[in-house]
Amino acid sequence: MANKEILMVVDVVSNEKEIERSVLFDAIEAALAMATKKLYREDIDARVSIDQETGDYESFRRWEVIEADEEFEGGLEKPDSQILLADAQKNNPELVVGDFIEEPIEAADFGRIGAQAAKQVIFQKVREAERKKVFEHYKDKVGELVTGVIKRIERGNVFVDLEGTADAIIPREEMIPREPVRTGDRIRGYLKEVEEVVRGPQLTVTRSAPELLIALFNLEVPEVGDGLIEILGAARDPGSRAKIAVRTRDQRLDPVGACVGMRGSRVQAVSNELAGERVDIILWDENEAQFVINAMSPAEVVSIVVDEDKHSMDVSVRDDSLSQAIGRGGQNVRLASELTGWKLNVMSETQAEEQSASETDVFVQQLMVDLDVDEDVALILAQEGYTTLEEINFADVEELAAIEEFDDDIAEEIQQRAKDAFLIKAIASEEVLEEHEPADDLLEMEGMDRELAFKLASKEVVTMENLADLATDELLELVDISEERATTLIMKAREPWFAE
Repeated sequence: MANKEILMVVDVVSNEKEIERSVLFDAIEAALAMATKKLYREDIDARVSIDQETGDYESFRRWEVIEADEEFEGGLEKPDSQILLADAQKNNPELVVGDFIEEPIEAADFGRIGAQAAKQVIFQKVREAERKKVFEHYKDKVGELVTGVIKRIERGNVFVDLEGTADAIIPREEMIPREPVRTGDRIRGYLKEVEEVVRGPQLTVTRSAPELLIALFNLEVPEVGDGLIEILGAARDPGSRAKIAVRTRDQRLDPVGACVGMRGSRVQAVSNELAGERVDIILWDENEAQFVINAMSPAEVVSIVVDEDKHSMDVSVRDDSLSQAIGRGGQNVRLASELTGWKLNVMSETQAEEQSASETDVFVQQLMVDLDVDEDVALILAQEGYTTLEEINFADVEELAAIEEFDDDIAEEIQQRAKDAFLIKAIASEEVLEEHEPADDLLEMEGMDRELAFKLASKEVVTMENLADLATDELLELVDISEERATTLIMKAREPWFAE
């Protein structure tokens, strides 16, 4: 049956909505199949095939080939649209389960249903195609800047029209706090996520993420966009203050100056986009201590002590600049810590001296006991950085002898005493461990090692049940392990509880 009206509908809708013709033909075939089924009293299954060149279409009634189902009489759930495999193979032995048997039937007239079922199905397919088109367009733009006009504001959530191509949402928690925005304002954000949901693609935009700051500098500073300057990280207190770390790939370029711009024009443009957020531009350094010193700007660091094991640094500043180093509400040190990835303990120069003196005194008293030396010798060792038996035991004698107050004989004597004391402590520790033997279930528990099991047993944690009764902070007080490992071990020990 020829029908030029079909071709006309396809051409018009395809041009207006920029939808592929094949999608529209599928929609019309589905609409015609639905209308054809209504011509029959039985619950038949119909299929319509349209020639996309001429508009001719044919209709077929279909039966699906299935295995017998004992739950239904005759083995068929839908006898009007299903056929048993055995019956189907009588006429065609090559048929298998899942195939369809078809025969031509009279088709519904397109003109008669055009204003009803076809129109509804076509519009539904058009909407689906438009949603898919939006999703495909924006899924590759995640991580880029997007600009739009605010359509409405509901409970702090801002809904944005992205230049007529799609709608996006900036959730309240992704907005800059106290930023004045109104319906009709143009707004820029960082496309954080594109999610495909039933109602269409959900585009989530953020104005509070550090990535927005980086993207804005990439836009405002040509050297960043060209790859001559690299931004290695950013930390933000949205709407108030931020820090970014930069380095240059061309030694002739000053990365900080380039990002600031002539008379601060570039950094000011970024600040204006972020509701006046003040931005500190920090020079990145491969020396992590120096990077922390730079990140503490504008405060001047007097000294810094690095603790690799705890991944922390004690930072001391002049007494009169302590409040500046910490910042309002701890803002400066918090942003510096977030930017560098180090836990920073900020103190005044006086506090640092008192802490150093206190720690040195503890080391001196312990060395006097362990090495059986007087206070002067212990103090010299502590001031030279030798604060434990282990450090002295594994030091080169030449290093000890190089200390101004020592000679070769004194250095050898001190190291020998350290070796003896270290050995005695090791033997004593082993004896203590042997006195408290852990149970087999604790020894064999996944994630446990022999040394840790004996240490736990010495603290009266002998079985898995004992370990399961502990909280993470309680376990950390007993043994020196990471918080992550402590939590993992406790949960492993509690598995029998959950099984019961």
